[in-house]
Amino acid sequence: MTSPRLLVLFDLDGTLVDPAGAITGGIRSALTACGLPQPSEADLFRMVGPSLVTSLREIAGVPQDRLEAVIRHYRQGYRQTGMAQSRPYPGIQELVEKLRTEHTVAVATQKPEHLAMDLLGVQGMGTLFASVHGSPADEQAAAALDGKAGIIRAALDRHAGSYNRAVMIGDRRHDCEGAAANGIDCIGVSWGFAAAGELEAAGAAVVVDTAEELADAVLAYAQNGAALNGSV
Repeated sequence: MTSPRLLVLFDLDGTLVDPAGAITGGIRSALTACGLPQPSEADLFRMVGPSLVTSLREIAGVPQDRLEAVIRHYRQGYRQTGMAQSRPYPGIQELVEKLRTEHTVAVATQKPEHLAMDLLGVQGMGTLFASVHGSPADEQAAAALDGKAGIIRAALDRHAGSYNRAVMIGDRRHDCEGAAANGIDCIGVSWGFAAAGELEAAGAAVVVDTAEELADAVLAYAQNGAALNGSV
């Protein structure tokens, strides 16, 4: 019996790609360059997942009139060195290559869409996805939108009619919440930036620890409409 065709949506940083300190270190460097105080290490980790503007405002406490300068410093450093520092998580590229032979695989990230596409290209993954969905280039304007929910909705709309079921895969509560807002499940991955218990509390259907467990969970979802493997 043929499994239903899935639309598999992947988050980017913390799910597909390990930023390897490029995000947290880049934020720290940008704040220093602008003469602003440093968040704690725990707060820097919390800043991976939401939009950059939201993180800078709500976690780092950057004043509105300093946001543009901090973002400019951060993006300059990220383009120069951060993309190259990042690495796909073990087994992830192979998993995507396998999934795309039978299912539609796309990216849904709060990173600006053009930067997401650039990062995937640098990492040799630019041709693996049917589409890439992210935030608008104007990051301050993007912060006023509905975050991950709208990005996931854009991916669902883009591929409407080509799948029977859809599932989000991500490492933060924003992935779970955005998926729920669109009536789909989220499979959580433990190798990203979520605090202990965050994904479970946000309603992840299942939380997996390795790419192999993720493959099993996606297969179970394709066959049964539920991610049956992994641990919750």
